[in-house]
Amino acid sequence: MTAAIRTSEGKGLGLDRELSARAAGFRCIAGLDEVGRGPLAGPVVAAAVVLDLENVPSGLADSKALTAQKREALFAEILATAQVGVASVSHAEIDAINIRRASLQAMCRALAALPCTPDMALVDGNDPPDLPCSVEAIVKGDSRIASIAAASIVAKVIRDRLMARLHGSYPAYGFATNAGYSTKTHLSVLASEGPCPFHRMSFAPLRQGLLDL
Repeated sequence: MTAAIRTSEGKGLGLDRELSARAAGFRCIAGLDEVGRGPLAGPVVAAAVVLDLENVPSGLADSKALTAQKREALFAEILATAQVGVASVSHAEIDAINIRRASLQAMCRALAALPCTPDMALVDGNDPPDLPCSVEAIVKGDSRIASIAAASIVAKVIRDRLMARLHGSYPAYGFATNAGYSTKTHLSVLASEGPCPFHRMSFAPLRQGLLDL
């Protein structure tokens, strides 16, 4: 049995860590990632995914490396084959507790939302949350570990859909295309129109009024 699946670019995306965890006695191994630390608006969204290691969707990769169409297709496959938990922390909570704590909170909530009880969590990055199970933080895990990549895809699709919904109410800011990130057009509209109710007022361009165009 091979310990890798193939990405759409032809590179191996490892299942080695999940398989070694299973060999060590872990039975419910969750990949965990968040999306939306950097934007000026909207929530941060996290996902936890427990893959069926005998039925892993083909083409898993870091969500940022995939087209929107490919992410949507993989999102549907992940929901059909894996156990998934999703959670978000709102812009208001981000402003109240800061983005780092909000990101960690979102991951905790996503893990708790799983239909199973994980005994191992593989977390993207080097700053994992305090979780009620064994934890391994993996830098660039979303491009190396299948379950983390799956979590990154789920979180990205959910957040993009939320931002597209916000776009319907606040079209001037371009949320459907910029997802709340600080593009030149977004900053220009902020400078002329001011923020909408879903902007993160604790972030520097809004807090300080420094909209460098």
